[in-house]
Amino acid sequence: MKKRSEWRTALRRDWQLYVFLLIPITYILIFAYAPMGGIVMAFQDYSARKGILGSDWVGLDNFRRFFESYNSRRAITNTIVLSLYTIVAGFPIPICFALMLNSLRREKFKKVTQTIVNMPHFISVTVMVGILMQIFNPRTGLYGAIGEWITGNYPGDILGSAAAFRHLYVWSGIWQNFGWNSVIYTAALSSVDPTYHEAAMLDGATRLQRVRHVDIPAILPTVVTMLILRMGSVMSIGFEKVYLMQNGLNMATSDIISTYVYQVSLAADGISDFSYATAIGLFNNVIEFILITIVNKISKKVSETSLW
Repeated sequence: MKKRSEWRTALRRDWQLYVFLLIPITYILIFAYAPMGGIVMAFQDYSARKGILGSDWVGLDNFRRFFESYNSRRAITNTIVLSLYTIVAGFPIPICFALMLNSLRREKFKKVTQTIVNMPHFISVTVMVGILMQIFNPRTGLYGAIGEWITGNYPGDILGSAAAFRHLYVWSGIWQNFGWNSVIYTAALSSVDPTYHEAAMLDGATRLQRVRHVDIPAILPTVVTMLILRMGSVMSIGFEKVYLMQNGLNMATSDIISTYVYQVSLAADGISDFSYATAIGLFNNVIEFILITIVNKISKKVSETSLW
């Protein structure tokens, strides 16, 4: 009874906050939980005329069709390689930038720097890919102009190179987002008690030693949490940027699961195969759930930091 009375008191006192809370809860229920009923389509030969309840049941045929496809193996491999490349190359950079930014003494210079590096994050994907095409065009772009100036001939088409696609995709994404991704680490560093640094300075610690023994331990829980969340989305890579950068010459490395789904189930001959697309999406979600569970368990044993 006491807990119920306390809850009613909190509700009367902070009812405005609970009203605001209804907005995200409603959004999640409508766009996250309600669509889960459509998962059954993965096990059906879905027909819009018959609906979910009336469509024929095919069991695991859609999954079997996906795993037996040659292109699906290439799509899975490309998705994993591209995602792991992004994590290995891009995950440490925002952390290092936040540590360096935190070491700056001039507040005005620090704010200007942070503003400048955050600006590319707000460039749309379409504009970003357009910039890449303008820069790396072998004839009219900066890449072509420099190549012609050095060698006297136009260089090869780097945008059509399968070997170069991953590097262009990953490093352009790092340049665009590392400043924005560093915000959470900068916020974590701002909460470090200044007395720790003062005590370290009295003990004769250098700036690098203070970063190593004060700053890094302070943001380590945040780093571990972000890594767990990032590992849980290894199988999910944004469709838009890959699709815009994709062409017939770089398909060997640019064909990922999301573009494969679009090609074979949503765009092939104008015929939509929603069951096949749902099966692939369910496969993705199951793998991501397994990954995030494994990484979370490992993190809990190693660092005692976990999501649950």
